[in-house]
Amino acid sequence: MVKNQIIGDRDTRPSPLSSEDLAVLRDDLREQRLFREDQLRQIAAVPARTDEAVPGRADEPVRRRSAAQTEVRVKLAASARMVLADVEAALDRIAEGRYGRCQLCRRAIDRDRLMIVPQARYCARCQQVREAGR
Repeated sequence: MVKNQIIGDRDTRPSPLSSEDLAVLRDDLREQRLFREDQLRQIAAVPARTDEAVPGRADEPVRRRSAAQTEVRVKLAASARMVLADVEAALDRIAEGRYGRCQLCRRAIDRDRLMIVPQARYCARCQQVREAGR
C-alpha cells in the first residue's frame, strides 16, 4: 500500500499552466460541480421502495428489480459524492495557488492530463504507482 507521503525532490517552481488554462480548468471544474450536485439531487428525489419481497409471491421479481435499482442508486450517489469532493478539492487548490502540482512528488502535472482530468491530484507517474499499490 502506498502511503500519502511526498516522494522525490520538491519542485517549487510555478505551475506551467497559463492564466487562460487555469480559467478554462476552473470553469470546467465549476461545471462539473454543478453537474454532480444536480445528479445527487436527482438521485435523492427518487423514492426508495420499502416493501420486502415475500418468497413465492408473484411480484417477487419486481421487488428484486427494485432492490437492484436501489443498490445502483446508492452506488451512483457514492461515486458522485466522491467526484464532487475531488472537484471541490481541485477548486480549493486553484484558490490557494497549489493547483497543477502532484500531491506526492510536487512536480507539475502535465497540462494535457489536467485538460482531461482537471481534478487530478497526481502526475501520471505517481498515479500509476498509487494504482499499482492497490
